[in-house]
Amino acid sequence: MQKGKINVQTENIFPIIKKFLYSDHEIFLRELISNAVDATQKLKTISSLGKYKGELGDLTIQVSIDKKKKTLSVKDNGIGMTAEEIDKYINQIALSSAEDFIKKYKGKSEDDKSALIGHFGLGFYSAFMVSKKVEILTKTYKKGGPTKAVKWECDGSPEYSITEIDKEDRGTEIILHIADDSKEFLEEYKVLELLKKYCKFLPVEIQFGTEKVSEKIEGEKDKDGNDKYKEVEKPRIINNTKPAWTQKPSELKDEDYKNFYKELYPYSFEDPLFHIHLNVDYPFNLTGILYFPKAKKNIEVQKDKIQLYCNQVFVTDSVEGIVPDFLTLLHGVLDSPDIPLNVSRSFLQSDSNVKKISNHIMKKVADKLEELFKNNRENFEKKWDDIKVFIEYGMISDEKFYERAEKFTLFKNIEGKYFTFDEYKKHIEKLQKDKDKKLVYLYTNNKDEQHSFIQASKERGYDILEMDGVIDNHFINTLEQKFKDSSFIRVDAETIDKLIKKEDTAPSKLSEDEQKNFKPIIEKCVNKEKFNIVFENLSEKDMPVIITQPEFMRRMKDMSALGGGGMSFMGNMPDNYNMVVNTNHPLISTILNEKDETKQKNLIKQATDLALLSQSLLKGQDLTDFIKRSVDIIE
Repeated sequence: MQKGKINVQTENIFPIIKKFLYSDHEIFLRELISNAVDATQKLKTISSLGKYKGELGDLTIQVSIDKKKKTLSVKDNGIGMTAEEIDKYINQIALSSAEDFIKKYKGKSEDDKSALIGHFGLGFYSAFMVSKKVEILTKTYKKGGPTKAVKWECDGSPEYSITEIDKEDRGTEIILHIADDSKEFLEEYKVLELLKKYCKFLPVEIQFGTEKVSEKIEGEKDKDGNDKYKEVEKPRIINNTKPAWTQKPSELKDEDYKNFYKELYPYSFEDPLFHIHLNVDYPFNLTGILYFPKAKKNIEVQKDKIQLYCNQVFVTDSVEGIVPDFLTLLHGVLDSPDIPLNVSRSFLQSDSNVKKISNHIMKKVADKLEELFKNNRENFEKKWDDIKVFIEYGMISDEKFYERAEKFTLFKNIEGKYFTFDEYKKHIEKLQKDKDKKLVYLYTNNKDEQHSFIQASKERGYDILEMDGVIDNHFINTLEQKFKDSSFIRVDAETIDKLIKKEDTAPSKLSEDEQKNFKPIIEKCVNKEKFNIVFENLSEKDMPVIITQPEFMRRMKDMSALGGGGMSFMGNMPDNYNMVVNTNHPLISTILNEKDETKQKNLIKQATDLALLSQSLLKGQDLTDFIKRSVDIIE
């Protein structure tokens, strides 16, 4: 029997390990099973090279709980270890890195804890975060020499012991004697949850307990001629050892990708729109599958759906910094050994491989979208409403992606027709220019609420874009910066004749003096603080009074409500509207010439209330008064 002290330059490293090794203690199971997988994979490699002549046998990794003994075990049939190897790899924590670890973390508060595996090689010691004692039972695959099975034992102090034991099978079993403050890891549901979270795609089968499954009884039928089934108990294998992203795209059908999507997101009831299979081996290693899901109105609901793996070991589903921010809206998996198992935000931001990976993913996504557009534009247009949020977000946030995407990004007008940027410019450039010769892009973000303005624009032959997406306000700002001599105006922001000046506009039926005298009369009937009274010589077919809201102010408030940076104060500013009086409408002349002040006031109120009602601005007592007044007029 060998006894000794673990080679660390401190009185006791274990309290520090328990407190600082990981921000989340559940990681210990991932680390132990990853080690078991490594040991198994190494044996397979040695065997394939002819350096191990024995039978490989069943290589399934076994995870088990013994509630009576309060133990959790992880057992593999991999390469195992000799006493000498235990002394080298277990007793000398992280070899020369242990001292750095102690210097960095001894005496720090719990707020400073962070994940360190990959920097210090402390994977096995994560077991002590949840254990009062840990045992290793191991037997090497090697034959001859000092190759007897050994047991290593440590109770969480620097003292350990190694003894020879009888063990027939090759491999290693780690037995954790779970501490009183970690009893949750003796519950089957908890262990199963962790295995499915961290290990469901590991390349070696992992068994945990058993499960009941239905099995067909060969040769037996029920009275209706259907196959008979029986319920049998079988070993529960928790992982898919060959997930789709590890296979060649040429070996997979579209159905395989959809089935894998359902495996990733079992509670998703919709198929993805399409996928991108990544397979890069230079200048870095990266595999994965990214899916475009059907877009939802709430962008935040979309996020945190890409899972990051390192050699099929789950790392995180928070991938900001690894993929461009706009692509965090996608779903799927990424796997790269070039991304350390434990990633921190600051580490990611400075890691050159991560930056290369991020740029490559952006290019691959752009390539796929351009390919879909060129190969089948009709099908691309059908998907546009669901994918435009990803593309617009990317064009707003990534200059390089904008340069790629402007070739295939589409505008959709209210008739449901799609145009590229260049196509739409040619479509409107003859008719839709303002007095400064700037091209005017008219748009609506609510066809029902803005219906009267849309109709007025259509009657004049103008085209209106439908831009009702969740980030279209931000996107419009980006486009205005990119498009030369152009502006985007919502259809209800200005009266159309003021916006796009026509040569044949009729002169006003009200003189300037009449307008000047009429204005204070109208102001007595409306809220002057909220409405700015203006007179315009519009068509007789237009409404007598129209409510518009200045484009700039409305857009700033909309962006503030969506979270536009630095403009939170805009959301607190009162709404301000223009009340446009159509000087060419017969009703306006009638009101102006009415000698009875009461009648005149009622007509003004009726005309202005109709305008307010059309914009959903008439509420409360004002709405009640309008209804009563309308009944009186009808009578």
